[in-house]
Amino acid sequence: MSNAYKITDQFAPYYLTFQVVQWADLFTRQIYRDIVMDSFRYCCLNKGLEIYSYVIMSNHIHLIARSKNGNLSGVIRDLKRHTSTKILETIGNINESRKDWLLLIFKYAANGHSRNELYQVWTHENHAVELFSKKFIQQKINYIHNNPVRAGLVANPEDYLYSSAPYYAGKDGIFEPVVLNFAWITIK
Repeated sequence: MSNAYKITDQFAPYYLTFQVVQWADLFTRQIYRDIVMDSFRYCCLNKGLEIYSYVIMSNHIHLIARSKNGNLSGVIRDLKRHTSTKILETIGNINESRKDWLLLIFKYAANGHSRNELYQVWTHENHAVELFSKKFIQQKINYIHNNPVRAGLVANPEDYLYSSAPYYAGKDGIFEPVVLNFAWITIK
């Protein structure tokens, strides 16, 4: 079995991608983005997760993170499990116009894997890439922060609220990462 895209060093920083099944545009609603942000906060405060960079897009999340406790795989598993549960609860408890569509997608995805019971929100992959140099880390941070620009959501990375980019630009945001010491550049 290949080690490509697997977390092998549980203490190392990794570039990670969490994808919603079938690329469903779940995070177009603030309530679901906030579930992820709350889970980030909890994992950082209680599970030893350090998040250096992140962005929440409509159907996926990119982040650079590591575990201070040497259990990155476990923390990621717990984060995805918790957010899945909270997202499914929320879909059932709010007036979600896409409820039937979302649940159909999540149920269909669950049928394809023996690990799932009824619904699957996230793909099982994390597309984990170990970060090994300052240059590689800077490249991934720039990629993460420019995702909303490439998607046409904002003109500048630091203007996107659900991202660590504001903090790297010396501004406030909604969830402060562990900011790495890199010069900030807006790439246009």
